[in-house]
Amino acid sequence: MTRTTAAITALGGYVPDFKLTNKLLEEMVETTDEWITSRTGIKERRILKEEGKGTSYLGIKAIEEMVARYNVDVTDIDLLICATATPDMPVASTAAYIASEIGAKNAFAFDLMAACSGFLYGLSTGSKFIQSGVYKKVLVVGADKMSSIIDYTDRTTCVIFGDGGGCVLLEPNTEGLGLQDEILRSDGGGRHFLKIDAGGSIMPPSQATIDARLHYVHQEGQQVFKFAVSNMADVSAEIMERNNLTGDDVSWLVPHQANMRIIDATARRMNLTKEKVMVNIERYGNTTCGTLPLLLWDYQNQLKKGDNLVFAAFGGGFTWGAIYLKWALNPKK
Repeated sequence: MTRTTAAITALGGYVPDFKLTNKLLEEMVETTDEWITSRTGIKERRILKEEGKGTSYLGIKAIEEMVARYNVDVTDIDLLICATATPDMPVASTAAYIASEIGAKNAFAFDLMAACSGFLYGLSTGSKFIQSGVYKKVLVVGADKMSSIIDYTDRTTCVIFGDGGGCVLLEPNTEGLGLQDEILRSDGGGRHFLKIDAGGSIMPPSQATIDARLHYVHQEGQQVFKFAVSNMADVSAEIMERNNLTGDDVSWLVPHQANMRIIDATARRMNLTKEKVMVNIERYGNTTCGTLPLLLWDYQNQLKKGDNLVFAAFGGGFTWGAIYLKWALNPKK
């Protein structure tokens, strides 16, 4: 019996025009370009400045780019998953709004929240709907307007994050391509190290929480760094071992863009040269759920059908994981 897998058959991306450079940040908080670059690898990040536009706008623009480039008919989409840590608003589904706005009238939609691992989890979830045989076209969006939850007086977080989004279309494949294997993990004991204290059910919004600036991301950098380095590298090495892959067999590492030192540590553990590691952190910073699809968007013309890709991510909660995928597209001219 031929195995059906979920393969990526189209993709898109979008980043806002405004560039928040390290030089601009030097004027906002006590930091320097040298300090930011040496510790994170980031030189600039994109910020969505337009009033009244949120995460849905980033997702919609990415989908529109995909539709134009790959000639996708949105009415054929069965399901839209939006992985995000910054939904447009509480309760109302951002995914449902995106689906309506792009004209995907035959799709049902839902949001998926797993911090920076959201797109990885979304890729896994979408693939299961394809493998079940029930649905034929699943659109997975990863997008975040991180500037909406960042305190630009906190130099430990404001230098890291940016806004952006991307998407991939999953379809059935019987050629042995697409998603091959996955290792997904979580540990709720880590939620105190990377969080927003207020605005949820434990601490609803109030004037006191606003005055105390409790609606912004708080991060204990050293703890997060330690967990991210070990766990992202561990699952990436584990998925290679489980599938009998060596560094020579892996065409590309597609790593979450949180910190250049974490990316380097993961690549070393996998025995990969830097030429096999997708990196755009210097231009976009950490776009949370947007990092992985934006990497594919930036590198799509270098990817060849049959390439072995290993995706790896780590996020607040803690959440982390790795996916092994065989690329199904030749470069789009």
